[in-house]
Amino acid sequence: MILNNNIPKIKIMGFKSNITDVKSTLDIINGFNKNSDCTIQLLDARGIAGKEHIYNAVIHAINSFKRKNNIANDLGMEICLRASAQRQISRAIEILGLKNGPMEICVVLVGYESNKEVVDFENQINNIFERNDDVLEPDENILKEIYGLKNEEIHVSGSLPYTLIERTTLLILDA
Repeated sequence: MILNNNIPKIKIMGFKSNITDVKSTLDIINGFNKNSDCTIQLLDARGIAGKEHIYNAVIHAINSFKRKNNIANDLGMEICLRASAQRQISRAIEILGLKNGPMEICVVLVGYESNKEVVDFENQINNIFERNDDVLEPDENILKEIYGLKNEEIHVSGSLPYTLIERTTLLILDA
């Protein structure tokens, strides 16, 4: 659903899970996608610097399709690229993709019609994911390691989340 300012509804949620098979997990998500018009993207929450970071990446991804300068062919992958501040899909997946084992997961729903659709999604995944929005709280040490951030860069931007938001925004200039 598109809001008044032409931005679709966006829902950001945190979950914990123990992924035993990435492909079968993605098949479950893709099954839900086929029955819905919304885009669902799963990301490694350890590489997300909070809700503001992922929300900014989603807006940039949506706008990239409007401007016709998207890097990926689908919105979900474009969100992954933007959130990871990468132009290479393989590198973005390496940073934010699902992996086998215990995971903290950021789930992004874009363009859902109603809250019932969100509840239906949660009901479908509640046997493999456990809702926990605490995983969306940034861990500065992990983020520094993942993105190779230096204290000087964080200081100039004002905070670690803003540093990653700035990197996401810089992708527009690289287009």
